Amino acid sequence: MTTYGLLVFEAAEELDFVGPWEIFTASAMIRGEGDTAFLVAEGLEPVRCAKGLRVLPDHTLDDHPPLDVLLVPGGRGAREDQVSNPAVTGWIAETAERARWVTGVCTGAFLLRAAGPARGRRVATHWAYEDELEGQGDVTVVRDARYVVDGPLVTSQGVSAGIDMALWLVGRLHGREHARAVRKYVQYEPAPPYLADEPI
Repeated sequence: MTTYGLLVFEAAEELDFVGPWEIFTASAMIRGEGDTAFLVAEGLEPVRCAKGLRVLPDHTLDDHPPLDVLLVPGGRGAREDQVSNPAVTGWIAETAERARWVTGVCTGAFLLRAAGPARGRRVATHWAYEDELEGQGDVTVVRDARYVVDGPLVTSQGVSAGIDMALWLVGRLHGREHARAVRKYVQYEPAPPYLADEPI
């Protein structure tokens, strides 16, 4: 049984956690072996995300089942507000020590750096923030990969890249054929409509 805990906070980027959520929960449905996914936040009140979506956390930082996988999304809340929130950074640090995998999407890498798990490791983040993150020190930003695996830490570039990362992770946990079944179920076969156009 695999337990996924996805952190949410004010101004978190929606698809950073909703994309992996879809992969993790589709994986759980296909496996039928009691895998669970839930949202974790500092409190139980509704959280308003970066684009206005409001979500209800399932658990608080102090009251949740043990996690196999921790996911930290990005967004303005990650790189501005939560990096200086000791309740959140402390929780990430403690949870990361017990989780099998620690994952970050987009500028969630800023929060993982602030909390500690990303320090001394190779990471990916949103293209617009690569220089800023690298300038903070203690991390090596990889600029040409959708996601980066460094030990038990997996980070991805911006927004949609979190889906790629989540698919890789369920494949690592439960096998490539299972990951292919998840990808087929969610019909994830990226074919950007403007890929063949002239640069915008």
